[in-house]
Amino acid sequence: MYRREIILGLVATTLAACDPQRALGPDGLPVQTVYRITSKDEAAVQFRMLDSVNSLRGTSGAAPVELNAQLNAAAATHARDMSAQNRPWLFGSDGSSPLDRARRAGFPGRLLGENISESYETELQTLAAWMGQPDTRAVILDPAARSMGFSWYQEPAGKLWWCMNMGSDPTVSRPIAPVTF
Repeated sequence: MYRREIILGLVATTLAACDPQRALGPDGLPVQTVYRITSKDEAAVQFRMLDSVNSLRGTSGAAPVELNAQLNAAAATHARDMSAQNRPWLFGSDGSSPLDRARRAGFPGRLLGENISESYETELQTLAAWMGQPDTRAVILDPAARSMGFSWYQEPAGKLWWCMNMGSDPTVSRPIAPVTF
């Protein structure tokens, strides 16, 4: 009696796990689908990234950061520009640097770094990739950071261009000059 119930339970579980809508690749694994971000998802994506960054910063002993409207604007501008240029790099099509873009957007603090990515991955997969590289990890965990800008541009085919900026607070807008004796 128990044997029949166990077999029926296994069959039901197997059938429930099947998704006839999801295509399988030649390796037998589900084919990746395009990660689409709609206008109603934008705030959730930004705050999911902010929460994740602050969790990582907290683990490393760094203070949390807050989203900054000016850095968000600089990141959005650069994400769209990278798509127009069809290459992920730190310089704008007008020759602007990350510092130039932060200043143009009105950010009063000091820009500490910018991370960029071209992918079809989610924001958290992108964050994991950034944390896997020493240079982009250092930007995320910079102890002087108090502000974060994060944005993206998604092409119609689904490719995402991600951009994250980290900045200090306005009282640390200029590096301290070295003391000479």
